[in-house]
Amino acid sequence: MRAFTAIVNPAAGGSASASCLIPLGRLLREAGAELDVEYSRGMEHAADVARAAAEAGRVVLGVGGDGMVGCVGGALAGTDAVLGIVPAGRGNDFARQLGVPADAEELAPLLLEGEPRAVDAVEANGTPVLGSVYAGIDAIANDNANRTRLLRGSAAYYVGALRAVLTWRHADYLITVDGAEHRREGYTVVAANSGYYGFGKHIAPDARVDDGLLDVVVIRKAPRTLFFAVMRELADGSHVRRPEVEVMRGREVRIELAGKPGRRLPYGADGELPGVLPVTARVLPGALRVLAP
Repeated sequence: MRAFTAIVNPAAGGSASASCLIPLGRLLREAGAELDVEYSRGMEHAADVARAAAEAGRVVLGVGGDGMVGCVGGALAGTDAVLGIVPAGRGNDFARQLGVPADAEELAPLLLEGEPRAVDAVEANGTPVLGSVYAGIDAIANDNANRTRLLRGSAAYYVGALRAVLTWRHADYLITVDGAEHRREGYTVVAANSGYYGFGKHIAPDARVDDGLLDVVVIRKAPRTLFFAVMRELADGSHVRRPEVEVMRGREVRIELAGKPGRRLPYGADGELPGVLPVTARVLPGALRVLAP
């Protein structure tokens, strides 16, 4: 019988992280499993707890949104540890890509009896992440959504994106994919391991988490009205059929700003904003063992 350590982000999705663990915890314990719960005091603390639990032979549960899951999963990447995901945040995009259910009745059997599945991770400027690395209007929208207190989930991201679009100046990117340089002007560049980001947006519909490749999606320069149309099409991934959207694939992607010096642009990773460009994203094939369908 497995022993679990659940690492909870008490801020993700309001109180959802803590409350969703109650029915799940009851089911795990009724089945005879051991469950310890640790509340994160921050990302560094969560990573330390994850590594300690894994060294003790326990299954580590990331309870929260993509930021918490990416932090915990990143701490375990490259080891033999096993990660379980309890989707309890606003986006839950990596869980969505893997098909991990949020309902406790469906999730408990997967955690108790499921076989670990090897999936890729991504190293972004030396830090392991899981879903995607992105630089452009989406990172600014991400920042706006994180600062929003009155709205939740996709509504917060949509309002954040609207604010970002209204103030956006097209960026001049130099994108290097496996050594080949591409100069592009546009809205964003996304190096995607997972196909989803931004609270359910299907940015890279052909991306797979076990193919050893990153799908590089570039939304090139276009009128703002067209960008709003692209935003709507992100729901089903049909935006990739537009000529303004380009998709490349590679194992290592570097995104930097070209053109006139002085502009700073943030990059995002798993719902967090670790820094500003340039960023180098490198795939780590099969680096993480996760309980997923």
